[in-house]
Amino acid sequence: MKKDFKCNDFPLTVFCEDTDFQGIVYHANYLKFFERARTQFLIDQNISQISLSSSNLAFVIRDINLRYLSPAKLEDRLIVSSTVRSISKARLLFYQQIINPKNDTIICRGEIEVCFLDLAKNKPKSFPEKLLKIF
Repeated sequence: MKKDFKCNDFPLTVFCEDTDFQGIVYHANYLKFFERARTQFLIDQNISQISLSSSNLAFVIRDINLRYLSPAKLEDRLIVSSTVRSISKARLLFYQQIINPKNDTIICRGEIEVCFLDLAKNKPKSFPEKLLKIF
């Protein structure tokens, strides 16, 4: 059985650019918040997406399932919590949620499946060894 890996929490603050006129976060911005946390996970593992792209390698989204539970608002300080599970040597499943720690409210939950591709061949490829060692 594959083990889950708890990523570092990713703190963020909701800015004006993240919200509509009423100060509510646009639904699409939750995807951006999740993406930032996944990118930070790679940085924390010393994996450079810039270096990978120069070798025609990339992480790509295969599937996303989101559930919006409560609105986030302007100036909220939020935490993106992420746990990742290895599905194969070329696929990861991220379980992510955005939480308002002020009142322990879950704002949004998501399951995001990420694959690793050789872009030149448009074929799956094994993750970098640094990442495989985690699982």
